[in-house]
Amino acid sequence: MESKRRILFLCTGNSCRSQMAEGWARALKGDVIEAHSAGVEPKTVDPRAVRAMAEAGIDISGQRSKSIDDLAGLEFDYVVTLCDHAQETCPFFPGRVKRIHAPFEDPPKLAAGAATEEDALAHYRRVRDEVRRFVERLPDGLETGCSA
Repeated sequence: MESKRRILFLCTGNSCRSQMAEGWARALKGDVIEAHSAGVEPKTVDPRAVRAMAEAGIDISGQRSKSIDDLAGLEFDYVVTLCDHAQETCPFFPGRVKRIHAPFEDPPKLAAGAATEEDALAHYRRVRDEVRRFVERLPDGLETGCSA
């Protein structure tokens, strides 16, 4: 049996999109993917991301925001950048890691001008569902260069 593919989902803050991707990958593809997430400038996990994922039945409340340094020593098969900033500032990873760019819009930025909490959460839900569709195609989609 093939070993799991180790995938790092990388974003700027590791607060929202990469946390969602890690949560989806663990829930939907845990048998074939060892999922990790990190940020190039880590913040804290976004409570709205936790709420949006919980609405979909995925608990990411125990996940924490991590820097790439927190994952030192791990070798990855793939590094998936989920935003342009992470792609531009993505550090060098030794070994045969493949880098894939799958950008998603930033829910906190989209929600910044929302009139109500429900309007703000609508952005998180949309991106959550887009990330799910991306993760559902993994890991095979990485070989064919699938994107968001």
